[in-house]
Amino acid sequence: MIVLIFGLASLILLTDQISKAIVVDQMVEGETIPVLPGFFELTFVRNPGASFGLAGGMTWVFSILAFTVVVAIAIFARRIHSVRWAVMIGLLLGGTVGNLSDRLFRQPGFPNGMVVDFISTPWMMPAIYNVADICIVSSMILFGWFSILGLKLDGTREVAPAKPKKSAAKKST
Repeated sequence: MIVLIFGLASLILLTDQISKAIVVDQMVEGETIPVLPGFFELTFVRNPGASFGLAGGMTWVFSILAFTVVVAIAIFARRIHSVRWAVMIGLLLGGTVGNLSDRLFRQPGFPNGMVVDFISTPWMMPAIYNVADICIVSSMILFGWFSILGLKLDGTREVAPAKPKKSAAKKST
């Protein structure tokens, strides 16, 4: 499962960074290209904070949190024996490293680098996001789903203890 986790994470990181490089190279910051107006647009912004631009100027905090997630995944990955969980962890790792690399290496530079966001779906939500964000959110949805289903890291399902059966015969008094 290690190969699946790190292979998927690498593919996500590559896709995320290439898409951001194209946006930075081809668009002017603040520019919007209406691909499907009102439904899907490309809008180039640099985000110094978290989702919806919250906590601007806290790049170093998000960098530490992201680094902690990456280290935890690297340690935790050996316990994964399920393709489903491996995909979830790969999505989380790829997305986390994608945004972390922006915070570390994009302008204005370490430790204040800003995340490049460019995907806008105005009909759905006012946020502008990127490939890494999509992967992180998808991983959290899968985490919730797997937890609700009771899927263990080895792929087996937790089974609730059996309820005691009621006696079919009732005593008459």
